[in-house]
Amino acid sequence: MSALDALTPGLWLWVVLVLAVASWVYGLLGIGLPLIATPLLALVMPLHDAVVVLLVPVLAAVVLSIFTAPDFRGTLRRYWIMPLGAFIGAAIGAQLFIRVPHFPYALVLVAAMVGWLWLDIRGSSVSPALQRRPVAWGLVFGIATGLFETTANVAAPPLIAYYAGLGLAPGAMIQGFNLCFLVGKSMQFLTFSTLGGVTWTQWAATLPLAGVALLAQRHGISVRQRADPGAYRIWLRLALGVMAAIILAQQVAPHLR
Repeated sequence: MSALDALTPGLWLWVVLVLAVASWVYGLLGIGLPLIATPLLALVMPLHDAVVVLLVPVLAAVVLSIFTAPDFRGTLRRYWIMPLGAFIGAAIGAQLFIRVPHFPYALVLVAAMVGWLWLDIRGSSVSPALQRRPVAWGLVFGIATGLFETTANVAAPPLIAYYAGLGLAPGAMIQGFNLCFLVGKSMQFLTFSTLGGVTWTQWAATLPLAGVALLAQRHGISVRQRADPGAYRIWLRLALGVMAAIILAQQVAPHLR
């Protein structure tokens, strides 16, 4: 049975609203759909079910983003090392998380986010060292992406730091994000389909939600396309700041009870 079958009409409305908002943000920034939607859907269903419900809409949104941003093939030729590094980092991070589960990985991520925000606000986040050796640094940041994805469940900050450090325009940055998102979500889909017991009927039940995601995302993309690169940079700063605050609150809250 699909996770959606057990939802009441009111909870269905919540799922649609959450997905629409998260997809609009993804259209605007190129990041944020799973980050926003997963914890909010997990309020009304088990986390595993929330991930399954989101997977087809997220894949659809990534594909739309690829086709609406320029020169994906060129981005793939230039930055192919990033998804490779993310794969390596994810494998390492999974082992670290199993062997050292209580290490404060999320706090390390927050420190990195705050550091990048400080550099970007000072106008120092574009790095000549990254521009001179994009492949070598791409491997480093790709591994960091995979590490944080599997230990802290957040992959966007290392991606932002790398592509912003190269001084890319918003469209090129978003295509760079999509390199890692497409590989990761495709592998997740294959894993759930072959080993996770999710049937094609259950995937089909989420197709209407993919339609909701694409409509909301398209509006977010139209807003971004009308904005100048400076405004996009400010939005990225705000998004990272909010992410850092949420992650920090999640880490601190249990110790205040």
